[in-house]
Amino acid sequence: MEYNKLVAVTGLPGLYELISSKQDGAIVRSLQDKTTKFASARIHQFSHLESIEIYTKGENVNLVEVFNAMEKDGSPLPDVKDAKALRAYFEKVYPDMDFDRVYNSDMKKIVKWFDILKSNNVEIKLTQLDESAEEPQEEASQAAAAETKAAEEPVKEKKKAAPKKAAAKKAAEASDADEKSAAPKKAPAKKKAAAKKKSE
Repeated sequence: MEYNKLVAVTGLPGLYELISSKQDGAIVRSLQDKTTKFASARIHQFSHLESIEIYTKGENVNLVEVFNAMEKDGSPLPDVKDAKALRAYFEKVYPDMDFDRVYNSDMKKIVKWFDILKSNNVEIKLTQLDESAEEPQEEASQAAAAETKAAEEPVKEKKKAAPKKAAAKKAAEASDADEKSAAPKKAPAKKKAAAKKKSE
């Protein structure tokens, strides 16, 4: 059982393994009694253990850090019904915890969840990205960049060709203008010829 597949479900006690998720909810398996059930998203909210953070006097820390501190300390877990014992335990195990913002109910959950994880022999660690999985992504991005560059080159060529067409068009317009300007010059010559005939 992997830590990154575990979720806490509001309204349901303990921890659950996420079997599959759907638009309207998720199928989960209890770590305590191993029963599988459908939890509706309309009624329940799901929190991945990996995403849960704890308030401290400095920056927030991932819940894994607190679990690791509990495991390293090795002290017997306190009675969750005894608020004073709970606080004294965490003051010893994780003194940087912000006890003004981490409530008694939160500390109860942490102790209960830790007990469930240990009883199920779950290795408490965050998922790390595999470097070999990152390499194909880099190759894919390089290939995509090459395709984009290749797609841009014909566009640049078309843009360069455009001025030639414009120059050809201007030349054609200029030749048309020359023909038009040359045509009126011939007309007066015909009139003069016609006038000569009348005088004869």
